[in-house]
Amino acid sequence: MLDLLVKNARLDDYQASVDIGIVGEQITLLEADITAPARVVLDAENQFVCAGFYETHIHLDKACILSRCPVQAGGKEEASQLTKEAKKDFTEQDVFARASRVIEMAIKKGTMGLRTFVETDPRAGLRSLAALKRVREVYAPAIDIELCAFAQDGLTQEMATYELLRQALQQGADLVGGCPYTDPDRHVELIFDLAEEFEVNVDFHLDFDLNPAQSGIPKIVEQTKQRGYQGRVSIGHVNKLSAMPPAQRAGLVQLLLEAEIALTVLPATDLLMMGQEHTHLIPRGVVNAHELQAQGLLTTISSNNILNAFTPYGDASLVRMANLYANVAQLATDDEIRATYEMVTTNAARLLARQARLQVGGPATFVLLEASSATEAIRTIAQPLLGYKNGRPTFTNPKAVLYPAV
Repeated sequence: MLDLLVKNARLDDYQASVDIGIVGEQITLLEADITAPARVVLDAENQFVCAGFYETHIHLDKACILSRCPVQAGGKEEASQLTKEAKKDFTEQDVFARASRVIEMAIKKGTMGLRTFVETDPRAGLRSLAALKRVREVYAPAIDIELCAFAQDGLTQEMATYELLRQALQQGADLVGGCPYTDPDRHVELIFDLAEEFEVNVDFHLDFDLNPAQSGIPKIVEQTKQRGYQGRVSIGHVNKLSAMPPAQRAGLVQLLLEAEIALTVLPATDLLMMGQEHTHLIPRGVVNAHELQAQGLLTTISSNNILNAFTPYGDASLVRMANLYANVAQLATDDEIRATYEMVTTNAARLLARQARLQVGGPATFVLLEASSATEAIRTIAQPLLGYKNGRPTFTNPKAVLYPAV
């Protein structure tokens, strides 16, 4: 007997609706008109079912702090200073509560896995790490969480951060990352030193401006190759690429391809923070990930921040973020929208070493969306209606009911 039978589901790579049979934590049947008895039967009503969404770049520890960050002028410098000040007062319980709020948002939006950065420095200490380890444990039945020990405010000017990063990796952080643009030198090398010491992957925030000169990409590519870290490095923002002439951009993209470095685009933050000095024809400042994906680069779309000075809005919906990106990148065709969908599903899952295809023998992890296909889901910002992870229900968002006019 099946534990769960999902009837009339629209899936990728299937022309017609199919049924999904589940026993325990695995998909055991995937075919039309399954007749086997089941303890629970769900009717998908010919709506789209996928393996869920994956968030590759988010900051849970500094989410939901707008009330502590009185934004006046806006911009990177103010946001950075306000956040640095607020971080001094973070407590373990405070971070746990705010991160839990965002995790619950994400689960209800169909997110099955994410990578969060954990600010690790003399102001934050290891409090955020302790809080997010608890969050990871509490919500493990519904979502997978990777913790990246992160040097947001630099290294060489405050080397106490280096030892704290080492302690974070000793205490359960999954990977290490940094911001090379916050340091005059050696930042990249020091982060790679830690990665090699603990045999973990690396994630950098990079080129967070619109000056096409002095990109950090060559240095990271050089270190990636020198350390034999191909396929283990990712970078986020990289707004400089959007400001470069095609030939210059193509040269750097080729370097990224050679080093197998993945790139994450962060539309909400980058649209807000880039080009504020312009008075007209304000540049978008968002990298055209679709163009880079077509050249073979692994690209993803992610949220970055939720309700703080860097991004004073957000609901942790990756469908909404993909739709926003498609608007910004001026994408219209089905193929383009499909590629955008891949950036929050299969591409993102690959970056997090997760599976994002529904198949027999695979995990019974899926989301039902109020749409008939992947492209329709992105075009309409489709509502996730329910989710399962490893055969266990994680959320329901009942479909809205319209009442006839009297």
